[in-house]
Amino acid sequence: MDYSSEDDFDNYIQERINVQRRISTRKVIRDFQNPFDYYSANEFKSRYRFSKDIVLNILLPLINADLLKVTSRGLPVPPIYQLLVALRFYSSGSFQIITGDLIKVSQPTVSRIVKRVSYLFCLKMQRFVKFSSNLETIKEQFYSIGSFPGIIGAIDGTHIPIQNPGGSYAEVFRNRKKYFSINVQIVCGPDLQIYDIVADRPGSVHDNRIFQASTLKRKMEQGIIDGILLGDSGYGCQKYLLTPVLQPETVSEENYNKAHIKTRNTVERTIGVWKRIFPCLSKKLATNLTTTCHIIVATSVLYNICRSHGIVEEIDDIGYTTTTRQNIRNTQAYNREGLLFRRLFITRHF
Repeated sequence: MDYSSEDDFDNYIQERINVQRRISTRKVIRDFQNPFDYYSANEFKSRYRFSKDIVLNILLPLINADLLKVTSRGLPVPPIYQLLVALRFYSSGSFQIITGDLIKVSQPTVSRIVKRVSYLFCLKMQRFVKFSSNLETIKEQFYSIGSFPGIIGAIDGTHIPIQNPGGSYAEVFRNRKKYFSINVQIVCGPDLQIYDIVADRPGSVHDNRIFQASTLKRKMEQGIIDGILLGDSGYGCQKYLLTPVLQPETVSEENYNKAHIKTRNTVERTIGVWKRIFPCLSKKLATNLTTTCHIIVATSVLYNICRSHGIVEEIDDIGYTTTTRQNIRNTQAYNREGLLFRRLFITRHF
């Protein structure tokens, strides 16, 4: 190549140097620290909550095809790294910028990854979060816990803290404990599996109101799901949802309350273990409301996968919580038919 002057040659050399500098600063796949090679089996599991085999052979196939459809422009983050970024966020609850630093991606990229992966796991909810097809076995397993017959699930609500969502309806998300939250309804089984979840109600909405508007209530009323749920005294007593007796006066009512407390404790343990496995649920989620709801449901899907593969963390000393007497009086006055059924149920079984 001919150059008319020495200055032209110098300019050409400088331009090539600049191009090489730009190329060297671009992030490619080999720049990432490969967690599968870098961490031991125990270290990997403690950081991502799943073993390497489960991540590669179970979780990744669930969302891999959809992640590949997103974009192929530039240097996209491979699906396996997107999955690991989301799992690390769920299992640590740390700031997204810290999660991104682990594989050298920016905070906005982490935000998009968490949003995308959470949505894809939400699409798998009907496959992994559902009642057992063999309810008779579930009733037997619950009976072995506290000798309470006919039970197919325990129900309760839990608050997932969020940042102030802003806007004219922000105060709707402030709960009775004065912080912003999503009130999540959980129904669990005797093995602490999550059977049903409602994760889109503001923190100010009462547990009983969430249940009254739920699909689960309609299915139980129509007999699609046959059995009885156990709930605390914040719920209205129904034929298919039994609550504790406020002031037991007989030995039968005391025995009923003891069996109720012992059996319903499964849902409190479930919520505790769920939040222990995924600490992001115990910290203020700073994502937008839609993504926040997707994160909650996605972690419930992952939690059930954890339990089905024996990945659990037990929590001790989770106490039984009671509601105020005023709340109980209100629900009792509103559900006389349910209270009559409860009285006959106690007479027959306790």
